Amino acid sequence: MRISPAPLDHSNKYPFLLYMGGAEANTATALSGWKLPVDYCTALPDNFMTRHLLNYMDGHGINTSSVLLQGNRVGVYYLDRGADLKSSVVYDREHSSFSELKPGSIDWDKVLQNVSWLNLTAISPALNQNVADVCLEALKAASRKGITTSLDLNYRSRLWKYGKNPVEIMPALVEHCDLVMGNIWSANSLLNTALDPDIHKKGKREDYLAHAESTSKEITARFPKCKIVGNTFRFDGDKNDLKFYTALYTENRYLLS
Repeated sequence: MRISPAPLDHSNKYPFLLYMGGAEANTATALSGWKLPVDYCTALPDNFMTRHLLNYMDGHGINTSSVLLQGNRVGVYYLDRGADLKSSVVYDREHSSFSELKPGSIDWDKVLQNVSWLNLTAISPALNQNVADVCLEALKAASRKGITTSLDLNYRSRLWKYGKNPVEIMPALVEHCDLVMGNIWSANSLLNTALDPDIHKKGKREDYLAHAESTSKEITARFPKCKIVGNTFRFDGDKNDLKFYTALYTENRYLLS
C-alpha cells in the first residue's frame, strides 16, 4: 500500500490518499489490463483492510485465491507527491504479514498449478532472510515444473537492513531465472556486475546502450539459465522532458529502442 499527500486542492478534505501499490501488484494490474490471466500471491492479515484490497484486485481481473491470510498488518510505504521513489520514500514493512513469511509457509505445488510464468521482484528478498528463502523456494519449485521465471532487479537500498549485502542473496535467485530485468546500476548493486564509473560523464545514448549490452552478456555468462536480459534507462532531459531507452538482449541478439 502507498500513502501520499493529497493534491493541493482546497476541495479535497483529506490530507493523505491511500493507493494500491507495490511492484508485484502493479505488474499484475498491468497484465490483467492487457487481458492476460494473472494470479497474485502474497500474505495479508485477515481483516477489513485486506478485504478491500482483495476486492480491488478482483475488480481488476486479478485472481487472489493464492493470497495467504496470516499476521496482523499490511506493509505500507510513504511517498511524497511527485518525488523520486528511490530518494523520498519511507518504508514501513517490519512485522507485516508478508515480512513474516517463512520457508514452508506457502504450498508452491498448489500455487503454481496451471501457471506458465512466475515473476518476482528484488524488493521481496530485501526484507529479511526468511523472505529471501521463500523467494528461492518459489523459483526452485517453478523451475522444477518447467515454468518460465523472471526477476525484476529493482534495488531499494533503504530496505536492505538485515545485515546481508544484496550480492550475498540475489545471485542464488538469479540462478533459477530465465529472464532478468533492471538496469546497469541495479545489476551492479545486486549481482556485482561490472560498472563503468565514468558512464555518466560519457552520457550518450549509445554509451548507455553499449554498457547495457556488456552487462547483459556478463549476466547470461554467469547464469546459464538466464537467456533474456532487459535494461531500461530513464533520465530527466532538457525542459523537464524524460528520456527513455530500452534494450533487450536475447540469444546473442540485441534489440534497442
